[in-house]
Amino acid sequence: MKTQRIFPGAVLISFGLYFFLEQNKIELFEGFFSWPTLLGIIGFAFLLQAYWGKDYEAILPGVILFGYGLHFHIVNRLNLWPNDIGIFILIISLGFILKARRTKGGLFHGILLLVVSILLLFYDSIFKWFGVLESGLDKALTFWPFILMAVGMYVIVLKKK
Repeated sequence: MKTQRIFPGAVLISFGLYFFLEQNKIELFEGFFSWPTLLGIIGFAFLLQAYWGKDYEAILPGVILFGYGLHFHIVNRLNLWPNDIGIFILIISLGFILKARRTKGGLFHGILLLVVSILLLFYDSIFKWFGVLESGLDKALTFWPFILMAVGMYVIVLKKK
């Protein structure tokens, strides 16, 4: 049975601890007292609600908020961490995939977004590997956003059955 008291309790406890640390100038790491930490706290509360409260619909917002908060903390500290739109789509795809493990819905969305994120993150490497850029197909690849839009329109409008 779902319990709805975990999320607000976790937010209040976490925010209380955050502000206690801030008042006493106890910084756990450089940049701790910033908005990405607050995103992470809210995301963590959603994840507690999802797993302890068996409210699995909260997995997706939990992963997104916690993941974005973590990303904004890591991006300027690790040189190998990408600061690209692909990483945001990857975090969303992970949320869909984790949610699908519990709810049996959304796996297709997660895998589709995972493929898009991999293509965005490794676009240059993938097409160099295939030798596409040297073959003259690079001009044709400028239309890939329109291909994505066409597939989306197909899914929304034509595939009603």
